[in-house]
Amino acid sequence: MISSAHEAMHQIFREDPGLLARALPRAGIPFPEPTAFQPLDTDLTEIRPLARRVDTLFRVDTAEDGGFLLAVEAQGKPAPDKPNSWTYYLAHLYARYRLPPILLVVCQDKATASWAAEPVRVGLPVHTSMAVFPLVLGPGNVPAVTDPDEATEDLALAVFSALTHAKDPGLPAILDALAAAVTNTGGETAKRWAEFTEVGLDNTPARALWRQLMATYTPRFPGSGTLIEETLIAGRAEDILRILDRRGIEVPEAARERVTSCADLEVLGTWLDRSLTAANAEELFEEE
Repeated sequence: MISSAHEAMHQIFREDPGLLARALPRAGIPFPEPTAFQPLDTDLTEIRPLARRVDTLFRVDTAEDGGFLLAVEAQGKPAPDKPNSWTYYLAHLYARYRLPPILLVVCQDKATASWAAEPVRVGLPVHTSMAVFPLVLGPGNVPAVTDPDEATEDLALAVFSALTHAKDPGLPAILDALAAAVTNTGGETAKRWAEFTEVGLDNTPARALWRQLMATYTPRFPGSGTLIEETLIAGRAEDILRILDRRGIEVPEAARERVTSCADLEVLGTWLDRSLTAANAEELFEEE
């Protein structure tokens, strides 16, 4: 599972490689239709002790033009040394695999996307020996998915839209549509993309908003293990014990442990209802 927003921006293509074929046309970038994706080793280090590692790398086969290499880089801000690394990546990949290499840079703000789209030229002012033209996906060309039905049809694209527009004022509408789509989809697929979104939004106000939305939708797919569900579970258990305490009901240690260790929101909801009228703690658990 991803562990950072940086990883989310490029590993989403590992989760769903076909997203490339759907995202590029939506951004107005024509590209051959892929027929197969093969993940490749991202370590481009040579024998010499010079470490070079691309974020995500695929070999992509197409029906018309043969195969090509796709190197995906997530870029959070302009970095002066990065164009040098990109030039190295493409030259090394072409020499190693003998396939045309393509560099795709994914960004979360327009300034970084504009910087990343600048061609990298190597040579003299009077003669360019090499040139790198990155493909860039960012908030300027990735459409905002704000229709719940559209988001439901392609959850991966909806998640990518949310991550790409994570710093845009219009993000709440995207997250609201995505939350509805997660609920409509349900099951393991919904849980996976909900967690992916949560991590990908990093520690930002956008992540807090996503948590609030998931607080509404989480009961539809219990067991997701997200921070939102954990918070709901802990809060519900605390409410049960507080109600019993306020009513003067003694709670034995075994009953307290049973309540606080329960991880099922539906069961806790039943116990919460019973805590309002139970004559003793054991009545919480009757008829189970």
